[in-house]
Amino acid sequence: MPTSATASPDDVSQAATGPAETSALAARWWGPLDAPPWLLVLPSGLQHVAASAALLAYPVLIGQAAGADADTIAAMVSLTLLASALGTLLQAFRAGPVGSGFLCWPNATIVYLAPSIAAAKTGGLPLVFGMLLVAGLVEIALAPLMRRLRPLFPPELAGVVVLMIGITSGAVGVRLIAADASMPASLAVTIAAVTLATIVICNVWTRGLPQVCCVLIGGAAGVGVACMLSVQPAASATPTALLSLPSLSHLGWRFDATLLLPFAVGAMAATLKTAGNVVILQKACDPRWVRADMGGVSGGVLADGFATALSGLLGGTAINSSSISTGLATATAMHSRRVAWVIAATCAVIALVPMLGYWLQRLPPAVMGATLVFSAAFMLVNGLQIAASRMLDARRTLVVGLGVVAGLSVELVPAMRTLLSPSAQAMFGTPLVLGTLVGLGLNLVFRIGVARTERLRIAAGGFDGEAVDAWMLRLGASWGARREVIERVRFAVVQAVETLRDHGIGGPIEASVSFDEFNVRLRVAWEGPPIELPLHRPSDDEIMSDDAGVRRLGGFLLRRIADRVSTTARQGQAVLVMDFEH
Repeated sequence: MPTSATASPDDVSQAATGPAETSALAARWWGPLDAPPWLLVLPSGLQHVAASAALLAYPVLIGQAAGADADTIAAMVSLTLLASALGTLLQAFRAGPVGSGFLCWPNATIVYLAPSIAAAKTGGLPLVFGMLLVAGLVEIALAPLMRRLRPLFPPELAGVVVLMIGITSGAVGVRLIAADASMPASLAVTIAAVTLATIVICNVWTRGLPQVCCVLIGGAAGVGVACMLSVQPAASATPTALLSLPSLSHLGWRFDATLLLPFAVGAMAATLKTAGNVVILQKACDPRWVRADMGGVSGGVLADGFATALSGLLGGTAINSSSISTGLATATAMHSRRVAWVIAATCAVIALVPMLGYWLQRLPPAVMGATLVFSAAFMLVNGLQIAASRMLDARRTLVVGLGVVAGLSVELVPAMRTLLSPSAQAMFGTPLVLGTLVGLGLNLVFRIGVARTERLRIAAGGFDGEAVDAWMLRLGASWGARREVIERVRFAVVQAVETLRDHGIGGPIEASVSFDEFNVRLRVAWEGPPIELPLHRPSDDEIMSDDAGVRRLGGFLLRRIADRVSTTARQGQAVLVMDFEH
């Protein structure tokens, strides 16, 4: 297992390595660099693709909005799958700065659905492809800025994004179950219940192959029930060719400045969604995770932007980092990059063998809806954990609460969309986009008036520990800092004051704390000589023999508390500086 709190995927692997034998089949967790047996890898990759089959409806909807014929729509689906295959390998296997190194493959997405339909109705498929190329370039431009933009996208906002991803995925799944016109509602619910129950049983109460392939097994159970109930999917044209290359006759590119803003907003939402997925996988693969590795996040966004632009260039539709895949990887504890090869190969084969895509799209909607609901459950919990990983004051609580409420309003009151113009619907018509924009706007507003440095003067005659505790808790909540870091700083203030008093410093002491998202700096100043900060702990005899040993012990503890410690003295005033990585 990784030992660093900011470990990259290349550093993440299981503590126990060796031949993948029978004991390996019972493993609960496979890291990105692990090599599980293909008996686990192959079905795991297949279920990732099967669980995302419902998303192939998005290229169909966009093609229909443009008035395209069946052959053109089929070509769009195939080209979208080919772009997904290439994007999967680009994301999982880092090439320089490109890629997150995690199983975060891109597939058809709802993020760009509203602006893509608007573009299809306005200027046909060439306008969709041209604007997707622009959106991919926007993501590529945002990727190198992710570290600098980190203060604008704090963890609580990332939690809102992940929550909205889970809510959107869950809502799509429920709608697939409830709106299945091919069967009575009671049968759809029965099939979905059997599918979901089977997935849950395999995921919770089994180990090895059944646990890793829980979605595939649950899907098979749902299809079996559908066949037993004589439920037939809606008929559609069956491809005649066994193997064929997708047509490029529909390919072309157009641009429209009036659609730039909706697609740019979609690109920002896609960027945040990708960042949220990468952070979830970083957290899942690192038991000591405390903060996002922004290098990996930037690489993930860069790969996602390239995949989106590639799909536009090929004549496919929008793709984005898969929240379903992230949920499955987290639920099954299978993060091995070997799975990426299976996903990419499966997407490529389906794209080139029309019959496979035909049968994949004929899966009962109730089965696909149940798999989406299962994945959404893990996304929702991950979003809550990320949002709650920092201390929250009233401002940050409102960022989370109002962002979630705004996103939910789109799902709960869909009639609100009719009050907006078509271009505004493209920008604000999905829970993910609206919740993200509201949270981002509130975060920017609430940053006004929050001091990044605060001071506390400790009088010569006394020291109020409760006042220090209240001061540090207020600062941590207003900054959205990690609680464990603030606790270390609080203890450092108390230890510094006690050590200074032991050194005979009886005058007032001034403590100041500053925060810049990456580091908490404590600065303690007093009138008098600097204190000693020994590298080694004094012996028990030194501590018990005289007061000098006690003072050296206090200095030693101060050095151990912080990540970096230094002292300076000038014109009779000494300063102790302690840095705590955040």
